[in-house]
Amino acid sequence: MKQLLNTLYVQTQGTYVHLDHDTLRLEVERSTKFQMPLHHLGSIVVFGNVLISPFLIHRCADDGRDLVWLSEHGRFRARLSGSTTGNVLLRRSQHTALDNTDSTLLIARHVVAGKLQNARSVLMRAAREANDESDRIALSRAAKVHADAIQSTEKAEDLDKLRGIEGYAAKSYFAAFTQMVRTNRIAFTFTERSRRPPRDPINALLSFVYTLLVGECIAACEGVGLDPQIGFLHALRPGRPALALDLMEELRSPLADRLILTLINRGQIKPDDFIERPGGAIHLTEDARKTLLTAYQKRKQEEVSHPLVGSKTPLGLVAHIQARLLARHLRGDLPAYQPFIQR
Repeated sequence: MKQLLNTLYVQTQGTYVHLDHDTLRLEVERSTKFQMPLHHLGSIVVFGNVLISPFLIHRCADDGRDLVWLSEHGRFRARLSGSTTGNVLLRRSQHTALDNTDSTLLIARHVVAGKLQNARSVLMRAAREANDESDRIALSRAAKVHADAIQSTEKAEDLDKLRGIEGYAAKSYFAAFTQMVRTNRIAFTFTERSRRPPRDPINALLSFVYTLLVGECIAACEGVGLDPQIGFLHALRPGRPALALDLMEELRSPLADRLILTLINRGQIKPDDFIERPGGAIHLTEDARKTLLTAYQKRKQEEVSHPLVGSKTPLGLVAHIQARLLARHLRGDLPAYQPFIQR
């Protein structure tokens, strides 16, 4: 079982990150601000103008440690890729499955079913906790849409129809998103999903956390030898990590969305934690990013019951478990890919 190690997020502009023997040091204006043994870190994510020593980059490549560069406001820029690893026969099986319409549809159905079930659980939980009757009705209605959509996935005859079912359910989910916000609802009203750039605080939060999550799903794919660009639900496009996006679908609601709603409803993220950039883009302030990153790390460490593992598992390892289950299915060891469904 893969060990859940720490992820170091560096967002102070002008920071210099380097190695002193096996100790990682962060310096700002030639003064050491933080240090940690390198073996405690599973990945390093840097934001904006952060300088990394060449020796540290080489060491991360040699160790297989994830190193990710994001813009100052959290948009993906680059990711370190060391020497190619993994079983070439597994990747060949992955390509073969993609060329088989039935195999592709079977995997995609389970991915969508897992996503819909987890989103439905979030909606139902919010409906139970709602104080306002109109909120409860709207959330229950969206949950019913998801229940119907789950049944419809088995009848989808091709990927286009399956994506249509998923898209309709997602529309109902986001239409009810505001009803899950209980604090500062006017400031955090959600109208529609906007990505590049995010146009409101909710979209800014979603885009930020989804960027972190897809990076971890890429690492999960590569960790078991799968090609993160060869997906089954998401269409193939140059530079698009389609398989990582497939794996992320099951984790959007339980990991990212619930985290965001918790931070808002507890007042840890407030309306003044956002800034508007020219062109209407909304971004988090540096302090708000720190709050979110700290909460994200804690959320990943929370243990959940995984139905196939049979024991408590840190939420941050679920993507790695799912990647391994998919690899076993592609090898022929499992008759079907089983999605993660949080109980």
